[in-house]
Amino acid sequence: MEEVPLEAPRAPLGQTPQQGAEAPAAEARITVDSPEAMQGLGRTLAGLLRPGDLVLLTGELGAGKTTLTRGLGEGLGVRGAVTSPTFVIARVHPSLSGGPALVHVDAYRLGGGLDEMEDLDLDVSLPESVVVVEWGDGKVEELSDDRLHVVIARAVGHEEVLDDVREVSVRGIGGRWAAPGALAAL
Repeated sequence: MEEVPLEAPRAPLGQTPQQGAEAPAAEARITVDSPEAMQGLGRTLAGLLRPGDLVLLTGELGAGKTTLTRGLGEGLGVRGAVTSPTFVIARVHPSLSGGPALVHVDAYRLGGGLDEMEDLDLDVSLPESVVVVEWGDGKVEELSDDRLHVVIARAVGHEEVLDDVREVSVRGIGGRWAAPGALAAL
């Protein structure tokens, strides 16, 4: 898989960049052709994660967000079956091997931003866990300057949707992901 470093956004001539502007540090694009491959991508991605990492998952219903998270859980060696937390909002899967716990959040039914997420205490869980938030765009970015944003899209080819094929974009944002090769394992 090829890693594509992205250039920081540039301010218009004569202006300085906005303070706090986010620049992606690295990006990887992966094509998966089955749910098993999506789960395998999750296991691979887990090898890059450490306590304190925030992962945002974006994709339409049925895109494979929970399947990817199931692979993350396997790769992190956590307890319990990773299933969609849609109705409970969040599930905590403790590590079986002394690694970080996996906190799996589904923000689909939550309309507000971080204020509405506050009751989940994600800011307390984040330092010692890997926090994965499905449907988290515009809701949890303030939790961390460093995060991964994973976008999963159904592949389209020759005028038809290819059922199991997904195009996955993994974008690292912040200093945590600025090192050359940060996403090379993907």
